[in-house]
Amino acid sequence: MIELTTARLESYLQAAFGKDARLHDYGDLASLDKQGMKRFGYGKPVLLRYEVNGRPHEGVLSVMRGDKYGHQFYWDRAAVLMFQFETSARMPRHVRPMGLGYVDAEGNLCPVHGPQEFFILNEKLQGYDYFHDLQRIRSEGLQEQDQELTRGLARWLADVHAQKHADVHLYFRRVRELVGASECIMGLVDEAYPHPYAEYPEARFEALEHKVLEWRWKLKRYAHRLSAVHGDLHPWNVLVDGKGDFSILDRSRGEWGEPAGDLASMAINYLLMGLYDRPCLQGDFERLYQTWFSTYLEVSGDEQALEVIAPFFVFRALVVASPEWYPDHPLQVRKGLFRFMENILEEERFDWEHINRYME
Repeated sequence: MIELTTARLESYLQAAFGKDARLHDYGDLASLDKQGMKRFGYGKPVLLRYEVNGRPHEGVLSVMRGDKYGHQFYWDRAAVLMFQFETSARMPRHVRPMGLGYVDAEGNLCPVHGPQEFFILNEKLQGYDYFHDLQRIRSEGLQEQDQELTRGLARWLADVHAQKHADVHLYFRRVRELVGASECIMGLVDEAYPHPYAEYPEARFEALEHKVLEWRWKLKRYAHRLSAVHGDLHPWNVLVDGKGDFSILDRSRGEWGEPAGDLASMAINYLLMGLYDRPCLQGDFERLYQTWFSTYLEVSGDEQALEVIAPFFVFRALVVASPEWYPDHPLQVRKGLFRFMENILEEERFDWEHINRYME
């Protein structure tokens, strides 16, 4: 809830419309009764009467109600309000938006002027992409420091996932997004592959989607697993210093989710690198993969992740097999990833210790 005062409202009006803006009155939309307006929140719009350069105006100040339909977080609601601000005036007879803003941590109302795009400024970290280590391993062989780095990453991830959150509807949302979001399974099927695509005909895509929908209903039984997650953990989002230390970049897709998604996101890259040299996972990358899973499961104790991980592997396999995003893969690499993502959906529990069963 937001504490409204005359000073805060007038400060907003002057920041939005100029120093000559003056607030005359405000209150409940129907009666201008301020008694109910001391705290302003979701579903409680406020009528403002003010002037700009001597001309009278009226406006309705409102925020969007948070709900379980994909609006749990303020950034969800911000996207809706930005859409309304940008497009409403272009529709005949639609109410015209007069201002867009946000409330800061001190309760001040801050205008956003003419937004066109947003940006973020992050700190600069030292290091290089973890992917370069994987390339080195392929050409020069595995070193003990590589194993130790993988153990460190797995321990860190298990610690992140140890933070739990009780919100059944948010877990359902994350599963819906996994299946149907434009960045996830159905979006990748539509946009990350040409159609028709000789190496994976549409009949196989259709069968894959049907199977994933079956898994969506299975995952509904696992809402108690909602945990803190990264959301996009892969070798291009990990910076390493060559001495065993690492930093993480680009947390994505929400603060909470299914921890098996992060587990699959990194693991698929060990499979990808291994497929460059063999039709199954053997040698150095099999050892890294085994280290990744064994360490994570030992620290987290989360054997249940193996019951839900399959559709998350499908998502990540679709990413790294995409001819649009990874145009240089040899054909045998893509075929190996396709075999894996189809076969893994056929079992109720992922047999991580015998991954090559899914490569046949």
